[in-house]
Amino acid sequence: MGRYLFLAVAATLTLMTSCRGNPKVVIETSMGDIEAELYQEEAPATVANFLFYVDNGLYDNSCFYRVVRDDNQLNDSIRIAVIQGGRYNEETDTIAPVVHERTDVTGIRHLDGTISMARWHPGTATSEFFITVGDQPALDAGGMRNRDGQGFAAFGRITGGMEVVRKIHAINAPRQYLADTIPIRRIYRK
Repeated sequence: MGRYLFLAVAATLTLMTSCRGNPKVVIETSMGDIEAELYQEEAPATVANFLFYVDNGLYDNSCFYRVVRDDNQLNDSIRIAVIQGGRYNEETDTIAPVVHERTDVTGIRHLDGTISMARWHPGTATSEFFITVGDQPALDAGGMRNRDGQGFAAFGRITGGMEVVRKIHAINAPRQYLADTIPIRRIYRK
């Protein structure tokens, strides 16, 4: 029942915003603001899921907590460059995961400044998201960063504040997880 209620809410949110073009959001961090445009026509379920968290204030006081780059993934044969954030260590089991929208269906590739959903397996994404630094084709469907080859669900692009993303990406993170997380004060619609 909960999953169906979430899907109904997601569909309603998508319909409500479809008349106004692509939604835009501001990710307000302690290091500066990051702005993003969300591609709701291409990735409707993923955008609706993300906006559910935004519109309900569920990203307030969350954080960027993970930085992945060449120097801290020595044991990975397929390297990527991203910053990851969301409701780190928060309970999210009351909100159903979103259906996995593959990049070969949406057409949204993991280029520099793409915002995408983090996941374990297809269909397990909830609130955790990441932003790419540089082009990351290994994160697209068919890419092998995940052994399942399904890629990650990209759903928008950074339109402002990429310098903030790069500053966060440059923070020392020997084991990928930041000792001092970067607060996300809030995410709101622009």
